[in-house]
Amino acid sequence: MSHAAVADKHINVEGLCLDSQISAIDLFCGAGGLTHGLMKAGIKVEAGIDFDGNAKHAYETNNHGARFLEWDVTEKHSPSIEALFSPKKIRLLAGCAPCTPFSKLTNGMEKHHAFDLLDNFGKFVKGIIPDLVTMENVPELSERGKPVFDRFRQTLESLGFNVDWKLVDCQEYGIPQSRRRLVLLGSRFGKIEVPAGRYARRSQWKTVEQTIGNLPALESGESDPLDQLHGASKLSPINLQRIRATKPNGGTWKDWPKHLLLKCHQRESGKTYRSIYGRMWWDQPAPTMTTLCTGLGNGRFGHPEQHRSITLREAALFQSFPKSYEFWPAGKRPNRSAISRMVGNAVPPKLARILGETLIEHVRLHAPKR
Repeated sequence: MSHAAVADKHINVEGLCLDSQISAIDLFCGAGGLTHGLMKAGIKVEAGIDFDGNAKHAYETNNHGARFLEWDVTEKHSPSIEALFSPKKIRLLAGCAPCTPFSKLTNGMEKHHAFDLLDNFGKFVKGIIPDLVTMENVPELSERGKPVFDRFRQTLESLGFNVDWKLVDCQEYGIPQSRRRLVLLGSRFGKIEVPAGRYARRSQWKTVEQTIGNLPALESGESDPLDQLHGASKLSPINLQRIRATKPNGGTWKDWPKHLLLKCHQRESGKTYRSIYGRMWWDQPAPTMTTLCTGLGNGRFGHPEQHRSITLREAALFQSFPKSYEFWPAGKRPNRSAISRMVGNAVPPKLARILGETLIEHVRLHAPKR
């Protein structure tokens, strides 16, 4: 029986983990991608912490039993977080510190306001000394952010944690998206390893067509009356001309007549940005979902055939959120910017579930009975 099948036996119809040995807190939880995956694996997540109050509805609605705490972690101390764990349980401190300071898209990294958030994560590890830690971030953390990452790992190792980390390709974990992430696992019980992806061959990767091919077709500015998140942004007249001039299934601005080109495309330096205003391919995973992924001019975020950019629902599906995941209260006009930020910043739930299954199996093999 697979780890996932074992985990499902311990989860009731509301998604509550009935007899989990592990009690978890999710730092920087956002809309709850990491929490959702951990809970599906069979881990009891007590609470998620984030300073973005817009995420409260998504977090609590989809993760029954987990509380959302609108806290700024830079103003909190370890005892307030330690008190959230269930007593006499194995404690997991999990989180994805905002990655903006380390992303290759960010300039002036050393001055960024979020630069110290991973240091705060390390401060809580030092103050609480949990049994397990998992952390996810952008690959650039091991390069541009190396001093911060080294401090975090050294903190763990000084407390007796066995640490493993690697750069993973999300499409190898069943996620329909070409997304590279840095994943770290730490345990005070013994050696632990970040699991390898189960879908190493390109032929096994989940594609755009498999993920969104059955959704209702939309025109620019049109919405699905049954799903408020499946709504296409209304394109300006010139951008509508541009997407219509872009060849289906992988076309780019190279397909446009000269009068539709942007000034940056006409400069030599702009000719390398082929993906801007591009269409996705039906038979490949989607590109990396960013916080601006529903804007046509922000990357290869054009639908493979329909003359529009992708919708918030499509972006969430590419992140491996279930179709039923509710990001905004029904009947309230969605805040597209807030939801796009939640989706782009999320830990893919499917990746989180695999990490959760790994932690559960590790505890079964190595943790002393409590």
